[in-house]
Amino acid sequence: MTRLYAAGLAFGLALPFVASADELGRKVFTEAAQPPCALCHTLDAAGATGTIGPSLDELKPDKARVLEVVRTGIGVMPRFAGQLSEREIEAVADFVSKAASGR
Repeated sequence: MTRLYAAGLAFGLALPFVASADELGRKVFTEAAQPPCALCHTLDAAGATGTIGPSLDELKPDKARVLEVVRTGIGVMPRFAGQLSEREIEAVADFVSKAASGR
């Protein structure tokens, strides 16, 4: 019984971190990054309708690709390493890859 209680408690304590990671990813995408990702990219899950960069809903990048491009930039897109923390970069990559793939 004690193990079951401990497992339930651990799961319950982990839930806020899951929600906050998703919230952080959305916040980075819509406002924290400068310029915000939403200014240039379309992503339905974020309510973003940018037309400068590719539509992420159509591109459907995986997390590894988002991490690479956010860290180093590509074309006219600036690099965000140094501006965003590694936690923010991981969160936005997770958010974008999940949202674009419909997960």
